[in-house]
Amino acid sequence: MNMHTTPDGTVAPSTAHPPLPRPLALQHSPAETPLQTRVSLAYVHQQFNLYLRFGQPERSLQLDHWRRCAIFKPSAVFCRVRWQANDHGTTLWQLMVLQAGTPLDTLQRLPGVRPGARLLLNAEGELKVRAVLQQIDAIEAQGIDACTVAAAYWGTLGNRLAAWTAGPSVAPLQLPAYSADSHAAALATRDLS
Repeated sequence: MNMHTTPDGTVAPSTAHPPLPRPLALQHSPAETPLQTRVSLAYVHQQFNLYLRFGQPERSLQLDHWRRCAIFKPSAVFCRVRWQANDHGTTLWQLMVLQAGTPLDTLQRLPGVRPGARLLLNAEGELKVRAVLQQIDAIEAQGIDACTVAAAYWGTLGNRLAAWTAGPSVAPLQLPAYSADSHAAALATRDLS
């Protein structure tokens, strides 16, 4: 406690207090802040290609000659494909259909996706990735935006891919088609919720 002398010579405690800290600005709660999903993309000629097959980013940032970043709004659906090769040929094929999270979602952590996303479909290996790419082409050939396809379809497609194993004794890969009728039903259900 600080002491000081008064004019009559007596010692009195100081009435001066240190300044109070300024109040902090009100913080927005997590539910009010828009959650944006950042997706890393890259391209190195004949070695590495990490790209979007479909999706409508809110904006895109070019980081350098090889790398860029796509930023998605909450609940946006997009597809990211990863292809990697070395001197001997292709080493990795991977395709993921993802849904950007909302502030209340539980998200899965994925490399190059911040803070994370809902994984709707994961395909690994050339045969499976090519099969999914053909399904996406067939969907878009009907005039349907792949971003609006029902999440349940991607889940069904992923389950069929996971159950299928390649080999001479195994039946060829049969994947469910997504029709305009299925799409209309999915949109009607989405409008009700």
